Amino acid sequence: MPFPIDEKYIIETESELQVKFPTEFKKRMMELNGGELVSKKLEFELFPFFDKSDKKRISRTCNHIGLETKNAQKWNGFPENAIAIGSDGFGNLLVLTHNGNGILTDELYFWNHEIGQIKKIAESINKLDIKKSNSNNGYDLLWNKIKSRFNS
Repeated sequence: MPFPIDEKYIIETESELQVKFPTEFKKRMMELNGGELVSKKLEFELFPFFDKSDKKRISRTCNHIGLETKNAQKWNGFPENAIAIGSDGFGNLLVLTHNGNGILTDELYFWNHEIGQIKKIAESINKLDIKKSNSNNGYDLLWNKIKSRFNS
């Protein structure tokens, strides 16, 4: 369950990863640190920022952006300039990127772990066509949607 987070934890992650997150993304995460991001074509679980304010928040944010990015950087084909901000549950990641200066752009990218390709899916976190999800669409339906995006 997502919950608000103090900006100081976002700043700590920026320092740890040597990046600056986009304002729009930071605002969204300060209101709802993590949670689902569901569009007409894709579903992601957003990684939270690590919140050390109490034991409950530590346990709820243990799969944080810093840790998940460091783990992803060990994978073959993960882009050098990418920060992992979410997962589809099948090993593929939602990422933000920078052009070498550490300033992450608003644009959201889908990184396919099987083929090591990255594809832009939205101009920003608020421009992804988000809807509420009441059901699990299942692996096959989601995977077919993802594959069709790479074949286009």
